[in-house]
Amino acid sequence: MGEYPKIKSRRTIDISPWMKVIEREVEFRAGAKPELYHAVGQQDYIAIVALTPDGRIPIVQQYRPAVERKTWELPAGMTEAGEEPARTCERELLEETGYPAKAVHALGSFAPCTARLSNMVHTFFVETDWRPAGASVEAGLELNLVSPAELGAMIYSGEFSLQLHIGALMLAGMRGFLNLADFQAR
Repeated sequence: MGEYPKIKSRRTIDISPWMKVIEREVEFRAGAKPELYHAVGQQDYIAIVALTPDGRIPIVQQYRPAVERKTWELPAGMTEAGEEPARTCERELLEETGYPAKAVHALGSFAPCTARLSNMVHTFFVETDWRPAGASVEAGLELNLVSPAELGAMIYSGEFSLQLHIGALMLAGMRGFLNLADFQAR
């Protein structure tokens, strides 16, 4: 009989260099009419929970057209073709914050949204080195350094609202890199 569900057909539609739409025709049982599903296809991306030598967490603010406002986020970015996620992590942290990585710890790779996205998010905890004098921040970004308690307050207030990055913070806590008790509501 074979195993179900079965992918009967797959088509990829290029939208831009950063995004594709993947259309799948899925048959859930023998003889059933196949159903059509769509997903967004894009490069894998990374999320970085970093801690500076003085115990602060770098976060960045940028305008996000998808939500039509500026958002506070962890440093992050898309992997480039053939680039290892840990290398993307080091590159993006330096580009977005000016902080060089001293030690990079993988927290895990996860599906950002199993219903609509086909990529993976690779999460890292990074112990940074000191930021060199004159280090710059990528154009269009604003850098802020916050304590774990300050970031917790930003999460509770909704000022820091990217769920994927809140999950990365949780992973850093679960792995013992951050004390999640420091994130108590104020």
